[in-house]
Amino acid sequence: MMKMTEGHLRILGFEKETDESDSANPFYYYILDVTPGLSFITQPSDEVENGEWTVEMFQVAEIKIKDFKELSTLLEILNQNKDDE
Repeated sequence: MMKMTEGHLRILGFEKETDESDSANPFYYYILDVTPGLSFITQPSDEVENGEWTVEMFQVAEIKIKDFKELSTLLEILNQNKDDE
């Protein structure tokens, strides 16, 4: 298993979003929109342990992806099968 790092997230096209609503505890997370209605999101930076990031489908917390190669393959399959009409 290849553990997910911030560098991996950036390689896959994830965008960093910062939340400063609590100025004493600002945090950030990463998000990737594949198509309208299908997005992937990470846990907040303040919940990352040992530099290992986890990705889940937006609003589907039951599926958590921790392996870079698996996520890379999944995204490749999704992108190859998009209907760009």
